Amino acid sequence: MSTLPPCPQCASALTYEDGMGQYICPECGHEWPVQAAAAAEEAAKVWRDASGNVLQDGDTVVVIKDLKLKGGGGVVKQGTKVKNIRLVEGDHDIDCKIDGFGAMGLKTEFVKKA
Repeated sequence: MSTLPPCPQCASALTYEDGMGQYICPECGHEWPVQAAAAAEEAAKVWRDASGNVLQDGDTVVVIKDLKLKGGGGVVKQGTKVKNIRLVEGDHDIDCKIDGFGAMGLKTEFVKKA
């Protein structure tokens, strides 16, 4: 079941969606568009590395632990530098290309900002 955002004016948790792309608060009568709530949630997403530093698209990171590759049988060694990362939603937070391995996904908990 999806949870609806609280009212931005009175913080009531009793909001509902009217089917026309708007949220409505029955307590204060405030109405706001669904897209605004989705944009606020997306803007709130912040990716952090293992040290707590904020990551952004295009950053360079360093792998902090040997990572075994599924299926390929290789290992990405600790200290491997990964340039020009792309942050994505999903199981793995980082899409990147690593020299000698190709395109892959990494989790932010196994990298630190260079």
